Amino acid sequence: MNTFQAPKGTYDLLPPDSAVYLAVREAISTPLRNSGYGYIETPGFENVELFARGVGESTDIVTKEMYTLTTKGGSELALRPEGTASVLRAALEANLHKAGNLPVKLWYSGSYYRYERPQKGRYRHFSQVGAEAIGAEDPALDAELIILADQAYRSLGLTGFRILLNSLGDKECRPVYREALQTFLRDLDLDEETRRRIEINPLRVLDDKRRDVQRQLTDAPKLRDYLCDACRVYHAEVRDLLTAAGVAYEDDERLVRGLDYYTRTTFEFVHDGLGAQSAVGGGGRYDGLSEMIGGPELPSVGWALGVDRTVLALEAEGITLQLPPATSVFAVPLGDEARRLLFGVVTELRRAGVAADFSFGAKGLKGAMKNANRSGARFTVVLGERDLAEGVAQVKDMESGEQKPVPLAALVADLTAKLT
Repeated sequence: MNTFQAPKGTYDLLPPDSAVYLAVREAISTPLRNSGYGYIETPGFENVELFARGVGESTDIVTKEMYTLTTKGGSELALRPEGTASVLRAALEANLHKAGNLPVKLWYSGSYYRYERPQKGRYRHFSQVGAEAIGAEDPALDAELIILADQAYRSLGLTGFRILLNSLGDKECRPVYREALQTFLRDLDLDEETRRRIEINPLRVLDDKRRDVQRQLTDAPKLRDYLCDACRVYHAEVRDLLTAAGVAYEDDERLVRGLDYYTRTTFEFVHDGLGAQSAVGGGGRYDGLSEMIGGPELPSVGWALGVDRTVLALEAEGITLQLPPATSVFAVPLGDEARRLLFGVVTELRRAGVAADFSFGAKGLKGAMKNANRSGARFTVVLGERDLAEGVAQVKDMESGEQKPVPLAALVADLTAKLT
């Protein structure tokens, strides 16, 4: 029995299931790479203050869910709970915004950490693919990102997701709405922690999932009634662009998401087959975040899509991805000379782009053929002493069961032709 186990709320990705996660990451990132987004990778931990200032001190992420630590030198660090603040910090530090050609378009893939109550679809260690477009205020950019996420999900075969869309206003009109919402919320029967939230960030109360709170919010003032003309025009343009692109969405006036930095466009991808954890991804515009973390004014927009929940969505729809085989050719040598020769063949096949594996260890023919079956290889190559004498190898088609000799000199070319 192994003494150690994965920490509570985490999981190990193991073959063959891990291949599905890799395929999901590839599907999400492909539209981004085709649209001018460059890859960025940031540290797994950052200064605590980056998330406190950027994500928001009133959010559950900062107050309850961040993993924090104090270094030997006394620095306060946090494992990253989300990607946007880190990506923007890195872009500012490298002065990418000063190189011209705004927006700076970046995508990332990595692990994130939140101390939450573990349940299906909600883990303490989770994986996301995200995208950020930094330094431009343009409704077409907001629409582009939503369209690219929609394209990624549809490339996986998903159809059971919905896009929820809202506008949170900006620094001109949101303060007026904030005051109206605070006045309304102060008259409700709420616990002390929620009352404190009313004074810090009242929009977060709208995001409260508790039924007793939601019942009291029925008559809450609607943000759409407080949008200024500029925000109203901006949001209409985003909606028009999505409609023209054939991307369906649902207006959701309660959608605020859980982070303080969002402004104007906000959106969420939900899948009704996932139960309580229905959000598979989301994002929005965050025009003031750069200034919050000490940078210049840089209007920006982005999203993050959950790899874990996307895999669950595939399972909910019964979708099995067509994945390339981990092994296409499995080599079975019988004897030392055959081992040396077939090892060279496997090396050549790999260099030619063919997925090939080898029967390692001193196994007999029966045990080696069992391994060949388990590998899922399309062809098995068997080489024994008699074959060596005749200058051939036995190539078996594992689907049809047909076996035939192939000259050793033509073996790599023959297998490559069959598989490419």
